[in-house]
Amino acid sequence: MSVILGIETSCDETAVAVVTGQTRVNANISYTQTVHADYGGVVPELASREHLSRLHPLFSRALQQAGIEKEDLDGIAVTRGPGLIGCLLVGVACAKGLSVALDIPFVGVNHLEGHAVSNRLITPDFAFPHVTLIVSGGHTSLVLVKSWEEFITLGQTRDDAAGEALDKIGKLVGLPYPAGADIDRLARDGNPTTVNFPRARLAEGSLDFSFSGVKTAAAIFLEKNPEVLKPASLPDFLASFQAAIVDVLVEKLILAAQTHNAVGVALAGGVACNSVLRQKAKDAAAASGLAYSAPPPEYCTDNAAMIAARGAIDLDAGRYSPLDMVAVPNWPVGVSI
Repeated sequence: MSVILGIETSCDETAVAVVTGQTRVNANISYTQTVHADYGGVVPELASREHLSRLHPLFSRALQQAGIEKEDLDGIAVTRGPGLIGCLLVGVACAKGLSVALDIPFVGVNHLEGHAVSNRLITPDFAFPHVTLIVSGGHTSLVLVKSWEEFITLGQTRDDAAGEALDKIGKLVGLPYPAGADIDRLARDGNPTTVNFPRARLAEGSLDFSFSGVKTAAAIFLEKNPEVLKPASLPDFLASFQAAIVDVLVEKLILAAQTHNAVGVALAGGVACNSVLRQKAKDAAAASGLAYSAPPPEYCTDNAAMIAARGAIDLDAGRYSPLDMVAVPNWPVGVSI
């Protein structure tokens, strides 16, 4: 079985993993950058510098946790895109250097395809075709997974990603960045029907998303009703806002599966950690007779295990990247570059 090193540096998570046999995770270590908290979002230059300082120590820890030496590695998988260009370049340069030093091949991996393949780490025999909802602070898209190496984008956000909308409203109510986990926690004590926020479904049958409208509606509601910020009222507001986002995500996930004759649905990405989204997607899948899969939190957020798992498929098939490979900050799913 091949032993693959995974490297992920697309945004503000520095991650290294070791995966054997495409699905067995021997080590999966991530460092969540904290330098961005005061800015309410990721500062690209700071993120790149953090990757530079953290990547080598994580590499050493991953090898130690996996119980191997660097000479035991058979290949390297690195996030090539999409992501912040400076951050991507750090990971790509590291992968190239290790490839030359160890005389082993490397391959550039599409970050979003990595998210889709994260479900293989927990459900290796998940049936095809299935539709995966990839939802995070930077991405919201529906992807038809025809095999673990064949992906087709069915729909995506036209403006804000779901996680981005959650973070922006979280900032307005005084929550630290990123706000998704705190909103999920606080909303558990709230009534999701308190505020009837709009659901942006777009044209009939559309599989695209739009969350700028509900974000603006929530901001205006806060401006007109400042008492919502009181501890007794905030959970109801957050539960209502969260429901407006989750309802659309789940509806379109099921619609995509039915439209494209899929046999299952799956979640991926950081927002897939959201407890309400997970439960509603699971219930909707069961009601529609669809199989369901969602990775545990450590495989939802940006991680290197999913990159290694996706890259191992190409490496084992003899598909390698050349040393002049460049990072691609805007790399569509399912497109070979």
